[in-house]
Amino acid sequence: MTKEKYKEIPRFEDSALNDQEHELVLLNDDVHTFDYVIDALIKICDHTPQQATQCTLLIHYKGSCDVKKGDIKTLRPLRRALIEKELNAKIV
Repeated sequence: MTKEKYKEIPRFEDSALNDQEHELVLLNDDVHTFDYVIDALIKICDHTPQQATQCTLLIHYKGSCDVKKGDIKTLRPLRRALIEKELNAKIV
């Protein structure tokens, strides 16, 4: 039996990519109430009630809103928390 050597593929970890500013975007889902989304934005993204209300209106009428900006490592836990509340969120 011959042993074949497999070259390990390195994980792509570009530090420049991680340092770039990204946006956490919340998408409209036509399921949750305004109050539910507002409450989630206040608790998870540290929005003021006014910020959360404005974002929720933009999400409702425009389909999406960038609710937070920052580096990817900061935004990932926020995205997970929004998804756990069954909200549609993505990082761009």
